[in-house]
Amino acid sequence: MSVAGSNVAERAAELRRDFDRGFAEPIRLDPVATEDLLAIRIGAQPYAIRLAEITGLFAGRKITRVPGGHAALSGIAGFRGTLLPVYDLALLLGHAGAQAPRWLVIAAAAPVALAFDTFEGQLRVPRTDILPQTAREDMSAHARDVVRTKDFVGPIMHLPSILNATKALRTAAVPAEE
Repeated sequence: MSVAGSNVAERAAELRRDFDRGFAEPIRLDPVATEDLLAIRIGAQPYAIRLAEITGLFAGRKITRVPGGHAALSGIAGFRGTLLPVYDLALLLGHAGAQAPRWLVIAAAAPVALAFDTFEGQLRVPRTDILPQTAREDMSAHARDVVRTKDFVGPIMHLPSILNATKALRTAAVPAEE
């Protein structure tokens, strides 16, 4: 066997050992617990949404207005063959509504889409960067935590309470049967 052939055989044996060792060693888990968030902006205010609380992020969907309903109900939009009500997140949080929010998220817990102005990016932060929100007059009742990193500081929206608010709006819009 030539020198070049033995080098190839040695290298192949080394790669085989490394491959086998990869399955024999225990799986190394990331020791730092992290949380995945979407960084968004509503007007000038930064917010975050837990990625685990949504099933999709969409841009530029056509929203069809529907008659009646609360001002926060922007209309309906189609997602993967399903029509969902779209609520203006700015109005739900007590801000002035945007003309036509470009971005939409679909809530995981209910068939509802929420529209907002600006998507800034995805964040993966250590859970130690998430702090409980203290009651402040200038913060939304739908913010229970705050995320603080070197690049982003803002409240994390509590989607279950926002969904409860949309449910209350739908219930109030349905006239009582006599």
